[in-house]
Amino acid sequence: MAYIGNQQTQGFSSIPAKQDLTGATGTSLTLTHAVASAEGIDLFINNVRQESGEAYSIGGDGVTVTLTGSVVATDDIYVVYNSLALQTTVPPDASVSTAKIIDGSVTAAKLATSLDMQNITLKGGTTDAISIDSSGYVTFPVNTVSFLATALANNTSNGNLIFLNLQHNLGNCYSTSTGEFTAPIKGIYHFAANALRNTGDANLSFKVDNALTYLTGNSSQDQAAQYLTATSFAHASISINLQLNAGQKVTAFVGSAATVYSNYNYFTGHLIGPVS
Repeated sequence: MAYIGNQQTQGFSSIPAKQDLTGATGTSLTLTHAVASAEGIDLFINNVRQESGEAYSIGGDGVTVTLTGSVVATDDIYVVYNSLALQTTVPPDASVSTAKIIDGSVTAAKLATSLDMQNITLKGGTTDAISIDSSGYVTFPVNTVSFLATALANNTSNGNLIFLNLQHNLGNCYSTSTGEFTAPIKGIYHFAANALRNTGDANLSFKVDNALTYLTGNSSQDQAAQYLTATSFAHASISINLQLNAGQKVTAFVGSAATVYSNYNYFTGHLIGPVS
């Protein structure tokens, strides 16, 4: 069936509760809701129903009740509406969008203290950052920072160790061309490296922006390092947590007196967490 004018919305009707007029005096009462005629209300004075059109009438404004008698402040007076209905719109399912919600109208006070939701995804801009599935597993779809690189091109001495075989490189922060890890954000990072000695002896250590790392001071004995001895097939393994600014570079380094095998070694690291 077609409509002329605006299409009706879904809704339901409810009759308002009675209106208490106790305390009024004289021959005039005022309604809070307009009605079309005297039959639109039932008027009770001291619990006695009054005859519409005889005991009272409704003015042209729909809210003024004129009594044929007079009431005093102690009279118990109330009206019950017969023909008045208030309509409350019921939005159809999936019809409410963010454009229909006033900014700032949903506050923390309107939310439950515990939200029972499944398959939650938090976004960083338009990119999925953290997901929690219905089993409670937390995943980081993108921007996870972690790498593991193994194997040198040749036996290496006196310089940065450039590992060529990437086992993984999440965040694409390690370069197989330079052997450098570049911090994408300011944060705390964990690094570990292992090397197998071929000849000579020297320190296996880390460099930050091509400068050796130190734990507390500025001496060769205080480096975050392990000594490669002249013992045959000696391994050196080191690890450290470093606070880096975005753009700082970390490499594994071996001193001039030692040579390490191209195989049986690795360089790995990951972001522990950001800092402000």
